[in-house]
Amino acid sequence: MRAQLRKQWESRAPRERTVIAILAALLGIALYWWLVQSGGDTRTKLRASVTKLHAQATRLEQQAVELERLRAAPVTPASQSDLRTLVEAQAGAAGISQALVKIDTRDANQVVVVFGAVAFADWLNWIASLKAQQVRLDTCKIEALSTPGMIGVTATLLRAK
Repeated sequence: MRAQLRKQWESRAPRERTVIAILAALLGIALYWWLVQSGGDTRTKLRASVTKLHAQATRLEQQAVELERLRAAPVTPASQSDLRTLVEAQAGAAGISQALVKIDTRDANQVVVVFGAVAFADWLNWIASLKAQQVRLDTCKIEALSTPGMIGVTATLLRAK
């Protein structure tokens, strides 16, 4: 194959060889420029990606430290007061007691609460405060009301054992 190429090259006139050599050089330069350009674009994209990944890694490390700190923290003992009283007190502290329609006590460790119209954000904060008191949400039915951000709730709360 190499001999055939050499034979064809030598069969060309010197002027044709010059034109072919110049075209080949131009093609090589164009390919080199394209590779450099695409490499530069890719490097820019990768640099932005590396910065983003570095920030995510830092955030994950902080979260891992926080997780270890929380795991090492002693567990808060469950409140031994009456669950109904505790739930009412937490509702009062959260400022949502006026929305509390009904509290039914099923047993010493289970109550059912019904809220008429309460802000969803306040509801979530109240549930979080109950979780700190070792009371967890067992079942919950949430209905959106016509006022934006307001909900009606029927929920069963259990004392953690």
